[in-house]
Amino acid sequence: MKNFSIAILAVLVTLFSVNGAEKGKHLFILSGQSNMDSLDPNITFKPTVEAEFGKGNVIVVKDSMVGQPILRWYKNWKPAKGDSPKVTGDLYERLMKKVNMAISGKKFTTVTFVWMQGEADANKDRYAVYSESLKGLINQFREDMERSDINFVIGRISDARMRRKEWSALREMQVKVAEDSKYGEWVDTDDLNTGVDRSGYPLNDDLHYSVSGYKTLGKRFAEKSIKLISNNSK
Repeated sequence: MKNFSIAILAVLVTLFSVNGAEKGKHLFILSGQSNMDSLDPNITFKPTVEAEFGKGNVIVVKDSMVGQPILRWYKNWKPAKGDSPKVTGDLYERLMKKVNMAISGKKFTTVTFVWMQGEADANKDRYAVYSESLKGLINQFREDMERSDINFVIGRISDARMRRKEWSALREMQVKVAEDSKYGEWVDTDDLNTGVDRSGYPLNDDLHYSVSGYKTLGKRFAEKSIKLISNNSK
């Protein structure tokens, strides 16, 4: 009888664990330009979210490309003046192919979009429409994934080129988009671009981040993601 009871208990524990995993899966979608491209999510981002939710409950998908403006992701991008570009949203389509392959047959309790991009839009030709484009991109995810509760974390571009008014304005837009939504958070990167890069080259308020900076960035993204999931799951 004792062995029978232990066997039943083992089965119940297994069933509980499987059901808990199915109900508690979390998808993280990472994208952007060079500073996302240089971020390896396996170093600090993924271990942090796995420590919080469990290895079996986390899927991380990343797709990025160096030097690209937001129009490569947002399909309905329009310039402030002039004609619209012939091609928009092609990198978004590439990203979503990866996402759809990774989530095939799975259900998720939460979806969090992590965005590190903006440097390519911080110029007089594109910065004016960045805020609407970023909000449009987030809504594009929500429509395509058919859920209104997608969390998002924005990496505010660094202080590398603060002498340019477009740069400062775009940073403010990123913060406002995040702070205006209960599903949004933003990450400060101003202390990540001084130090040494992967080649041993010294950086000082650079456009890109140091080796330790990318590790910190991944952890900050993860911590903000966890915070959003916790706050919006109550």
